[in-house]
Amino acid sequence: MTFVNWLKRHFVVVAGLLTLAYLLLPNVIVTVFSFNNPKGRFNYTWQEFSTEAWKDPCGVSGLCASLSLSLHIALWATLGATLLGTMIAFALVRYRFRARGAVNSLIFLPMAMPEVVMAASLLTLFLNMGAQLGFWTVLIAHIMFCLSFVVVAVKARVMSMDPRLEQAAQDLYAGPFQTFVRVTLPIAAPGIAAGALLAFALSFDDFIITNFNAGSTVTFPMFVWGSAQRGTPVQINVIGTAMFVVAVLLVLVSMIVGNRRRRQKAL
Repeated sequence: MTFVNWLKRHFVVVAGLLTLAYLLLPNVIVTVFSFNNPKGRFNYTWQEFSTEAWKDPCGVSGLCASLSLSLHIALWATLGATLLGTMIAFALVRYRFRARGAVNSLIFLPMAMPEVVMAASLLTLFLNMGAQLGFWTVLIAHIMFCLSFVVVAVKARVMSMDPRLEQAAQDLYAGPFQTFVRVTLPIAAPGIAAGALLAFALSFDDFIITNFNAGSTVTFPMFVWGSAQRGTPVQINVIGTAMFVVAVLLVLVSMIVGNRRRRQKAL
């Protein structure tokens, strides 16, 4: 009976921890099997502990080249989508113009549309334009579908901004550029950063749209899919584990920096 009472009091915490464990389970499996030494082509059964794959993560031909290409595309797509998405978000919130409601509705289409439909539509567009499928078509496609997510993230932040702060800056003789750089941009920065991080993750992880419009270009998700047909090398698990660790470290660093800033403001 005591355990039942304890479970009732801590049900939300226990449910949250179980959900978190369920979400992290695939990452744990990927990490464990990055130290495996499989006997056959497939790295699906544990054989013995080995660090050989960690010593040579680029030992598989084409793996690091595809990873580098995905990182380049994700970085440029993030930059393009963040710049365009931020401007669109400010325009939708701050200005009144014709077809504003239609633009607001159209922004959500790439988020609601199935990826295979969007991929086929983009492929048809590029073929009708006579464009050669490759790096640039993938980059354009990634900017296009990442744009909506950036607009939504930045728009939510801009809508919550207090206009009196900008008015106060103007009352203190700050020009439009100074007001934007010193007041508006710092306040909107968390939304812009959230949109940029989301765009990077979506671009790097995308397979369906990329596969339709890549031509002979091979990104990291396409390399992983192709390797799974022939036998998954351990190095893929190594790259996945390394990226997961880097992401966790970035989150921890941002939390530490944020806590320090809050403490400094409190003092």
